[in-house]
Amino acid sequence: MTTPQVVVVIPARYGAVRLPGKPLVALAGKPMIQRVWERAKMAQRVTRVIVATDDQRIVQAVEGFGGEARMTRPEHRSGTERIAEVAAHTEGEVFVNVQGDEPLLNPAAVDAAVAALLEEPAAAVATVATPVKTPADIMDPNVVKTVLDFDGNALYFSRAPIPWVRDEQQRVHARHLKHLGLYVFQRDALLEFPTLPQGELERVEQLEQLRWMENGWKIRVAEIPYDSVSVDVPEDVARVEALLAAESRAS
Repeated sequence: MTTPQVVVVIPARYGAVRLPGKPLVALAGKPMIQRVWERAKMAQRVTRVIVATDDQRIVQAVEGFGGEARMTRPEHRSGTERIAEVAAHTEGEVFVNVQGDEPLLNPAAVDAAVAALLEEPAAAVATVATPVKTPADIMDPNVVKTVLDFDGNALYFSRAPIPWVRDEQQRVHARHLKHLGLYVFQRDALLEFPTLPQGELERVEQLEQLRWMENGWKIRVAEIPYDSVSVDVPEDVARVEALLAAESRAS
């Protein structure tokens, strides 16, 4: 059996509302998109890494540090749709969606997600989650939670605290899993995604992974010990730079 070609595609849109030009924001001397690209390249199961963008400035930056970039249409509704455009013109059996605002991405998380997909022949989509370590995250709507069935498939994703502990008078140990925005797709499933209709749950929660579930697809979830820190607002830049510095001192 031949080893499937695994292609990471990093969607990088220039016009982020909360942090314009986000992919090019400098983090300890490097643009953020370079840090994400370098982390993705370190994953052992990855064959190729491509940045998918809607802005020539990002293409120039990526090519400047030796990476590969593709211009894509500006009207995509989600990062997954942007990746599907790249996949339609790129060889590969498995495609990975690595978010462009995850400069502290652990390459082992990519490998775990790919393994979760390949170990289940019927699986079309896989992702990763980690146990919530900060109690405040349970109630934080910016932290997406997930619950799983006995086979490791997602039952639901929500910004709400799931599962909800109803009887607070009893000693109940509820495990809360934080969903990390890393997805792995079989090629055919990814190409079908833009044709799937949006459902009410996706629109209400503003979570694109719910489009798969509302259309009857299963999402496999690998539980990993690694967390991630994304850059969403200007205040996150200093926080991530401090974490990068601490990481550098420890290595």
